[in-house]
Amino acid sequence: MREELDLEGATIRPGHEKPAGVNPPAKVLRRNDLKSWTKPAPTLYPHQWSWDSAFIALGLAHLDNRRAAQELETLFASQWASGKLPHVVFNPEAPPRSYFPDAERWGSAALSSDAPSSPHTSGLCQPPVHAIAVLRIWETAQGKDESRVELACAFLRDSYPRLLAWHLYLATARDPEGSGLVTIYHPWESGTDNSPRWDKALEAVEVGELPPYERYDLEHVTDPSQRPTGEEYDRYLWLLELLKRARYEEAEIYSSHPFLVKDVFFSAILVAANEALLKIAAAVDAPGEERELIEGWIGRGRESLDAHWDPDLKLCLDYDLRAEAPARVRTVAGFAPLIAGGSSPERLKDLLETLDSEAFAGNPRLRLPLPPSTSPKEPGFHPRSYWRGPVWPVANWLLWWSLLRAGETERAEKMRRTTLEGLADGGFAEYFEPFTGEPLGSSDQSWTAAVALDFLAAGSG
Repeated sequence: MREELDLEGATIRPGHEKPAGVNPPAKVLRRNDLKSWTKPAPTLYPHQWSWDSAFIALGLAHLDNRRAAQELETLFASQWASGKLPHVVFNPEAPPRSYFPDAERWGSAALSSDAPSSPHTSGLCQPPVHAIAVLRIWETAQGKDESRVELACAFLRDSYPRLLAWHLYLATARDPEGSGLVTIYHPWESGTDNSPRWDKALEAVEVGELPPYERYDLEHVTDPSQRPTGEEYDRYLWLLELLKRARYEEAEIYSSHPFLVKDVFFSAILVAANEALLKIAAAVDAPGEERELIEGWIGRGRESLDAHWDPDLKLCLDYDLRAEAPARVRTVAGFAPLIAGGSSPERLKDLLETLDSEAFAGNPRLRLPLPPSTSPKEPGFHPRSYWRGPVWPVANWLLWWSLLRAGETERAEKMRRTTLEGLADGGFAEYFEPFTGEPLGSSDQSWTAAVALDFLAAGSG
C-alpha cells in the first residue's frame, strides 16, 4: 500500500485519519504564506530564515513550481555582495515584540558595505541546502506541461550564478585554510543552535557587558525548558556584539573571534549541495573551469570529513580551531559523511551501525526508531530542549535523502514511513520528544510540513 498524496485533505498515512486539530501539510504552508516567501511558523519565527526557505521550496515544488521558485528568489534578492546568503531576512511588517535579536540589533547594513540596505538582514549564514532545493524544483517540472518546464529552466539559469557565488564564499571566506570544512562563527550558523556540540567552545567565551535585551521566544512556548537557556543566550548575544565590532569583516573575525569551529554537518551539506550544483552547471552548460572548481570542492570536502572521523565513536566530529581539539559529542551531526556521500563501504557500514545502535535510533526507550538530535547516552542530552535531544523531522529528511543516495533504499523507506507515522500522530511540530512523541517547539512548522510533502511525493511515485 502506498501513501495517498492528498495535499489538501487529511490522510498522511495509509489507513490513518488526521488527528483533530492537525492541518495537512499544504494548508500549513498556505497558512504561513506571505505571498513571496513563507514564515517558518505562525508566531515564533516571523521572518525569512535561509535554510528553512530552502526546505520549504522543496515541499512547494510538489504544489506550485512558480511559488517554489519565488520562495528562493526572494531570499536570493538579499544575498550579500560577498556571496553570503544571510541566515535571516527581516520582515518589516512583523509585529513588535515578535522576535529578538531584531534588525536594529544586527545593524548589518550600517556596518558592512556588503550587506543589502533593504530589506535588513542578519550577519550570519546557515547550511547551504539551496542548490538541492533549486535542483528539486527543476526535477519536479520534468515531463510536465511546456510552460512549467520553461519556467523551471529559466529559474535554473538565473539561480546558477547566485549559487556559485554563495558556494564560492563558503569555500574561500569561510575556509581560508583550504581545508574542505566550513568555519562557523556562531552556533546559530550551524542550524543546531543549542546542541551540546558547542558547549565546550561556548564555555571558553568570556561574556563582556551586554546591552540590555528581552527575549520574546519564551512568550511563544508553554515550557521554557524547550528553548536555549539564559546563559546560552548571553553568550549568543555576546558573540553577535563581537561580530559587529569586527564589522562583519571575515579576516578580522578570523583573527580575533573567540568562537571558530569547523562544522562537519554544515560542511557535509555543502558537499551534497555542490553535487547538486554540478548537475545544475551541466544543465545550464556552465564553463568547464567552473565545473572543475565545483568537483574540486566536492573531493576536498569528502577528504576532510574523512580526516575528522572518530573510530571509537564511529562518527565525524567538529573541530574547535581555538582549542585545537575535536568536539567529542555524539549528535546527528556526526553522520556528516553519510550526508556528504561517497563513503567507502567500510565507512558506510560503521555509520549505519551507529545509526541503528542504542546511541541513536536503536535506543529501546524511543517511541519510534528515529534518531534523537543528541544521543541519549550523552551527558548533555535533554529530551525536551531544542537540539539537545528531540527528534527533528527535517533532520530525518536529510538522513532519508542521504540513505537513498547511498543505495540504502530499505533503510530510507523505513525512515520515511516512520517519520510520517510520527507526523500523523503529532502534527507538524518543530520537533518531538523522543520517548513520548510529544510535539514540541512551535506548531504548524513550515519546514516540517514541506518535508512531509516530499516524503509523500516519494511514496506516491
